[in-house]
Amino acid sequence: MKTAENFQEGQILLIDKPLNWTSFQAVNKLKWALITKLNLPKKFKIGHAGTLDPLATGLLLVCTGKFTKRITELQGQAKEYTGTFHIGATTPSYDLETEIDQTFPTEHIDEALIHETVKQFLGEIDQKPPIYSAIKKDGVRLYEHARAGETIEIATRKTTIHEFEITRIALPEVDFRVVCSKGTYIRSLAFDFGQAMNSGSHLTALRRTKIGDYDVNEAIVLETFEENLVINN
Repeated sequence: MKTAENFQEGQILLIDKPLNWTSFQAVNKLKWALITKLNLPKKFKIGHAGTLDPLATGLLLVCTGKFTKRITELQGQAKEYTGTFHIGATTPSYDLETEIDQTFPTEHIDEALIHETVKQFLGEIDQKPPIYSAIKKDGVRLYEHARAGETIEIATRKTTIHEFEITRIALPEVDFRVVCSKGTYIRSLAFDFGQAMNSGSHLTALRRTKIGDYDVNEAIVLETFEENLVINN
C-alpha cells in the first residue's frame, strides 16, 4: 500500500470517473481522502491530466505531488473514446445537457452512408468547439455566453482524428470508437457527423477508454481508492 511519502514524491492514479461527476469533484474527493487518511498537508499538490465532462465516464489521470509537473505531457497524448450518437436531432450543447432543439430527416441514412461519412473525419480536421464549453472568449467562458442567450462567433481549431470506426448501427443510435488528438470535442464530432449526412446528431453517451498507454481497464473507482487507503495515525 502506498504511503503519504509515495503520494508526495509523485503518483499517477488511474480513476474511472463516474457519471454526473465533474473532473474537479473527482480530484477534490481524492485530495480529501489523502489528506484525512494519510495526514497529508492541505496544500498537497494534486491535479488531473485532461477534463471529462460530467456526462462522460471513464479514464481520468490524476497526478499527485511532484508528478503534477507531468500533467502537460500527459494531456498531449492521444485519447480513445467510445460512445453513442443519436441521429436525427440536435441539442444546443451537442449532448444531453440541453434539450433537443431541432429534428431532421433520417430516411435517406443507411449503413453505407454512415460508413462513407466516417472517412470525411479521418486525419486533420477543422473543428468548432461547442458553445457549451469552458473555453474562454473575451475573458468569459463560452457556456456563460450560451446560458445568457448570447450569440457569439466561435473560431475553428485544428484537431486530428487518428481512428474513427462505427461499432453498432441501430438507428437512431450509432455507436463509435474514436482515437483523437488533444483538444478534440467528441460532442462537436457528433454534431458535424450529423450535418455531413444532411441530418442532425448529438452525443448521448461517452466513455474515455485510453490516454496514451493508460487504459481504463486498469483504473479504479473513487470509492475503492478511498477504501484501500490505510489510515496513518
